[in-house]
Amino acid sequence: MLTRIALALVFTSALTLTSLSAQAQQFNVLLFTKTNGFHHESINEGVTAMRAMAKRHDFALDWHEDSSIFSDEKLQKYQAVIFLLTTGDILNNEQQAAMERFIRSGKGFVGVHSASDTEYDWDWYTKMVGRTFHIHPANQSADLQVLDRKFPGLDRMPDRLLWTDEWYEFGAERIKGLNYILAVDEQTYDPSAQWGEKKTTGMGKFHPIAWYHNYDGGRAFYTALGHLPATYSDTLFLEHVYGGVFWAATGKGLRKK
Repeated sequence: MLTRIALALVFTSALTLTSLSAQAQQFNVLLFTKTNGFHHESINEGVTAMRAMAKRHDFALDWHEDSSIFSDEKLQKYQAVIFLLTTGDILNNEQQAAMERFIRSGKGFVGVHSASDTEYDWDWYTKMVGRTFHIHPANQSADLQVLDRKFPGLDRMPDRLLWTDEWYEFGAERIKGLNYILAVDEQTYDPSAQWGEKKTTGMGKFHPIAWYHNYDGGRAFYTALGHLPATYSDTLFLEHVYGGVFWAATGKGLRKK
């Protein structure tokens, strides 16, 4: 009898510890990396970095490349969805509708780099991201500038720093009310590029790189950084991305000043 009681106590204790462990995680996030266009070499490093970030900050992370994850039932457990280096047309109409309902229920979106090179024909999505990718020059080092320190994750980033990346140029704002937090100084690199008939000499005095906004009942954060594989081992970059994840998933972290 005592043995049975002892076993029952051990089993109950194990269940309790498992439950407490699950409850300890801050929130659940879906990491989505499907591509239907350019496939970034840095996806591997990005997934590894995001998994490490989830462990470091104690949140649950599920990685998928199968679009069938976008259904009301499957999305229900997540507080935020990350589009990491996605490209092209990756969700069908039903899956897009599920994503829209997800955001409208008060959940969050995080877009990294080529998330702005995704779903051009989905008007709701392009407004959520805020701007769409247009063209970029060759990878170069340039001055990255912090515009707004109210957003979480920028605590240790200096006002200006030399940063190497693929500097995306964007089209016009797809929606009003974007809150810009990072920009690149075009005077510190050559922004000119030409792809056939498409060409540019840059965006001019103001070239945004990262922003956030409240959108359709939920939250959306986007950063254009993250092209190079080595970026995903950079502490400042990872803190910047986690600030976006934390805010998108919880709505917390914004400072008054």
